[in-house]
Parts: sequence; structure tokens; C-alpha cells
Amino acid sequence: MASWSDSCIWWHVYPLGFTGAPIRPTQAERALTPRLDALEPWLDYLIELGANGLALGPIFTSETHGYDTVDFYSIDPRLGDDAAFDRLIAACRRRGINVMLDGVFNHVGTGHPRFRAALAEDAASQELFLLEHTDAGVTHQDFEGHRGLAALNHDSDAVVELVADVMRHWLRRGAMAWRLDAAYAVPPEFWARVLPRVREEFPEAWFMGEVIHGDYAEIVARSGMDSVTQYELWKAIWSSLLDENFFELDWCLKRHNELLAAFTPLTFVGNHDVTRIASKIGDAKAALAVVLLLTVGGIPSIYYGDEQAFRGEKTERLGGDDEVRPAFPSGPEQLSALGAPMLCLHQDLIALRRRNPWLTTATTVTRHLDNRAYSYETVGPGGQRLAVELRLEPTPGAVVTAPDGQVLRVGEQA
Repeated sequence: MASWSDSCIWWHVYPLGFTGAPIRPTQAERALTPRLDALEPWLDYLIELGANGLALGPIFTSETHGYDTVDFYSIDPRLGDDAAFDRLIAACRRRGINVMLDGVFNHVGTGHPRFRAALAEDAASQELFLLEHTDAGVTHQDFEGHRGLAALNHDSDAVVELVADVMRHWLRRGAMAWRLDAAYAVPPEFWARVLPRVREEFPEAWFMGEVIHGDYAEIVARSGMDSVTQYELWKAIWSSLLDENFFELDWCLKRHNELLAAFTPLTFVGNHDVTRIASKIGDAKAALAVVLLLTVGGIPSIYYGDEQAFRGEKTERLGGDDEVRPAFPSGPEQLSALGAPMLCLHQDLIALRRRNPWLTTATTVTRHLDNRAYSYETVGPGGQRLAVELRLEPTPGAVVTAPDGQVLRVGEQA
């Protein structure tokens, strides 16, 4: 049965960065500032891009970057309050834009009041966390070595009830979907307990998990999630273009076909956790990455700025994410004209995808393969076919031929 999510193309925004909020704020910088309002001038831009979904990074009260939540029920004051959230939801609804929220349910910031209470030996609060009792007192299990993040106890009924309640709360407020942060670190059985409780009230809600490695189809089946992040395809796209080895991409697209038989993955070539695609492989090859993203099956997500060929490198240091999570200007008219070619390419390919909605669940068939040239057909369930030719020499280029015979050429030599 078709769902609204099948026709959704997400524009993914990291709100703290997008709005210029301080990431490591002083106490004074935590004052209520309705920065979420800065997103409204960009909603028409989202529509003009061809998207119809706004995927928001963390917006709940946190200590720094948003992934160290201290209150799941309040908007971070650096972004605003309930009223600011309501204004954004209303503005999205007027335009037919669905909103996805980022749920950080693997861990919380160590400043969370319930965690502080757990350290103070409050029994009810201790049920929520993975704690260790030592001679020196109570300590906690962290998330991937970050001592400022306290892991939740996903075997606890109390955590199941907490997460289900948080999800329902914000779905009642107008959200339509949840990104489940670090879902790869959470037992799939936890989601299998939580999601049915939420679906009882919100059967049309969509749940997408951040999963980097593992058996994606099995994780979806065991968890009850609708989708997961297709990191395998992301890696194969940039790596095959960078190394000029289309054999890697071909292998991964065969794997992608198998996944599409089980569920519809969230596909992407950029997000808030990785180096920008244009920085990784350059503008010409990044254009081919966009061709791949928008001509294969999946639910595409476009990370804000990638459609303008933004640069940004992720590094492993304090503040190493800041460069890939930049502030946007106050309105689209202030963007540099240098990004126009990439924007037009996104618009053309998304328009192609809108005219051929069967692409969401389509699979690929290889027609030609060597290191520097690759051709495939994307085949729909009704036998529809879209042809794609990629080449890396003499310069990167592509030819996309739609079922109606329309041809899109990418690159000077295409």
C-alpha cells in the first residue's frame, strides 16, 4: 500500500548550524531566541528545489550540538520555544511540506535532570540508564567514548514508555516522521516495542533509523522501522567516482536491488556527519553523484547546501563538524550565483523523478561496465525504463534518457 513517504524528497537541515545558533553556548547565549523563524523564508526554496519534506536535525533542549539532549519535551531556547515550533509547522503545512524530527533516543546529555537524579541514587531514574556501581560511586556507560553522553537502558520498560511518549507528543504537535539517531547502537527489539505503541495513534507516521553497518533488511524486519540510511550506497557512490572504479558501484547497486525488495532505503550523498560531496570528489564528479542519487530507487535526502555545491570537511576534533553544518543567509536571494549550476541540476533531476514516481522502488540493470564508464537502466514495477550513462573521461559526464524520450545531459562532454 502506497504511503505519503513514497513520494517524499527530503531537504535535510541541521537547525543549530543553519540558523547560526552558538554550538557551545555561554549561559547568556542560552537565552530564548526564536531562530526557527529563520527557516520560513527557505520553505519556498525547498519547494522550488522540488522537495516536499523538511528533515530537521536536533531541535530539543541540549547542552551543545543537539545530540546531548537534556529535555525531550522542550525546544532548545537557542532555536525558540513551542510557539516558534508551531509557526514552523503551520508554515510547512500551508506548503504541503512534511516535517521529520531527529530523535536522539540512544543516549542523553549528562546534564539531563533524570541522569543527575540517577547519580544521586534516585531509584526510578536509575532504571533509565546503563549504570555501574563501583567503590567510587555510580558511573555510567557512555556513547562511543563520549563521557558527556549517558547511554539509556533499552531493556527498561521505563525507557520504552519515555521514548513512545516523546514521539507521540511531537507527532501530536504536527511532525510526520522521526529519524532515529544512532539506531545502529540500539537493539532492534527496542524499536519493536516502541513503534507499535506510537503507530496505534499515528498509523501514517514514518520511522527511519540511522544505521551505518550490518544487515539493513534484517534490522528493518526485527525493529519495525520503515527505512534506514543507505550508507553502503553513499560510500560506493563517492568512492567509485573518486577512485574511478565503477565496479564497486555496480556491486553495491546489486546489493541495493536486494534491499529494495525488502524495504525502501533513505538514500543520500551528504549529511551532517560527513565531508561535503563537492569537497570529497570535486564539482564535476559531485554532479554525477547527484545523477546516481536521483535515478536509482530509494527515498532521497538532500543535505542543505549540497544543492549549491557547498564545501565543508568533517574532521575528528572538537568542532570538527562545524564546517559541514554552516549558517545559511537570511534568504535565498543572498546565495552566491556560483551554486546555480548544481541547483539547476538538482531541479532538473528531481523534476524527472516527479514525472516518474515509480523510481522510488525501481531496481537497476547493468548495461555496460568498466572502470571509467558505466551504463544502467532503472526499471520500474510496470516495466518502465530510464537509461543512464556515466563516464569519467575525457571529462566527467552523464546522459539520462527518460521513458518519454527526454534527454538530460550533464557535463561538457556528455
